[in-house]
Formats: sequence, C-alpha cells, structure tokens
Amino acid sequence: MNTATTTPCSHKEQTVRPEDLPVCCPPRNESLWNAHPRVYLGLNEDGEAVCPYCSTRFRLSER
Repeated sequence: MNTATTTPCSHKEQTVRPEDLPVCCPPRNESLWNAHPRVYLGLNEDGEAVCPYCSTRFRLSER
C-alpha cells in the first residue's frame, strides 16, 4: 500500500506568473490546516522571494 502524500510547502521551488501576484506561502491552492501561517512575500529585484517559514523559493516567470 502506498501512503505517500504531498504535504503543503513540499515543493521547494515554485514559479509564479505575473497574474499570480501577490505571492503567498502556502500558495492559495494549498490548505492551511496542516501548514505554517500564510505569509505574503515581496519579490526582490531579481523577481525572487524565499518563505521565512519553509524556505520555499518563488521565482517570477519571464513569460
């Protein structure tokens, strides 16, 4: 029996599109009940942000 499941914030690299802004972690499509509190992240000048809770790196796509 396979009991593997994906947990919130388990993808340590996420690409976001301009229409996905503002960036938040956990992302809007993940539930909060078993994750860290939702935080909104500002992108740096390189179009990247790192979550202070789980270290997930978000990168703005170039389209």
